[in-house]
Order: sequence, then C-alpha cells, then structure tokens
Amino acid sequence: MSSPRHYFTLAEYFAVENVRDARYEFWDGEIVCMSGGSPEHGILGSRMHYRLAAHVEMRQGDCIAFTGDQAIETPQLPPYRYPDASVVCDEPIYRDHRGTSALVNPRVIVEVLSPRTEAMDLNDKRDAYQAIASLREYVVVAQDAPKVMIWRRVSEDRWELETLEGLDQTLRISSIDFELPLTDLYRSVRFPPSLRIVPPQSV
Repeated sequence: MSSPRHYFTLAEYFAVENVRDARYEFWDGEIVCMSGGSPEHGILGSRMHYRLAAHVEMRQGDCIAFTGDQAIETPQLPPYRYPDASVVCDEPIYRDHRGTSALVNPRVIVEVLSPRTEAMDLNDKRDAYQAIASLREYVVVAQDAPKVMIWRRVSEDRWELETLEGLDQTLRISSIDFELPLTDLYRSVRFPPSLRIVPPQSV
C-alpha cells in the first residue's frame, strides 16, 4: 500500500528555495526540481541564452538576456517559474518573493522541452506565461527532434502559433529582431537513434 501524497505549502516551498543549491518550482502542492536534465537539454538552453545575449549586446539597446537562473513571476501560477532563457527590454522590474527576485516584465521566454516537463510547458505553464502583459513571444524548443514552436501575441488576448520542423528552418523572434538557423541551434545535439536527420547541404 502506497503512502498518501504529501502536499507542500507555499511556506514549505519557500523554505526549500531559501537553502537551495538547485532551482525548484511549486506545482499544486508539489515541489519540482528544475535543475539537471539531459546533455541535450543543457546544450539547447545554454545556446539559446548565449545567442540571445550576444544579439541584444550587439544591438546596444535596452534589452537583457537571462539564463535559467532568473525567476519569472507568474501570478496565474504563483509564485514564479524558471524558464531556460528569457529577455527583458526597457527597465527590468523585479518583485521579491521571500528572498527570490522574480522578473515581472519579460518580453521573450524560452523553454526547452523534456519528457518530465513537456505537458507543463505546453499547457499550464504556457497559459501562465501568456497571462504576463509584457510577454510578446513564447518559444518552446524540442530536444529529441529539430522542432521549435513560437507563440506570438497578436493582440491583448490572442496568440498565433508557428511551428518549425527540420534543420532547414530558421527561428525568428520578431519582437527583438532575432534569427537563428536550426542547424546552428541543434549543432552537437544527439537525436534518438530512430530519428534519422540529414543536415541540409550547403549551396
């Protein structure tokens, strides 16, 4: 007979967060560790941040790119989430949540899918991100195939989805004038053996 599930309170979650060596999210009474993951997940998350940071630095504008260590406040799914990368433009606004400074006004959020978090990233978490007034684009990157989904805000409460599949595609994040060919994004990423990927030939 299995033991009954323990539902954590927000106070217990914050107690874990304040002594953490990793990143945790609070999900309906459950504390979920967001650190770790596969090498592919690490490559894709790091590459997205690196390319975004280099892009906004080169533009010498008022945008900043963050790694997955930056919490994003999600009032619809409190208290906050840890996406794999994010971008804020204009003056960053933070709110303190018992020692964690959560960003209030991101413009772009990037999540790399993994089997453990895929359902959350594509459903509840997407809804929570899209409820953030400042957000313009939500980018979801698959790690088991060359596939990227981009949700773009076209009005206050309406979003359009673009799905890119194949290494011949180019990711475009229009709100910050960013482009990244999927051949560059997925360089060094190992796909499952059952998936045969042939890179496009150079012209």
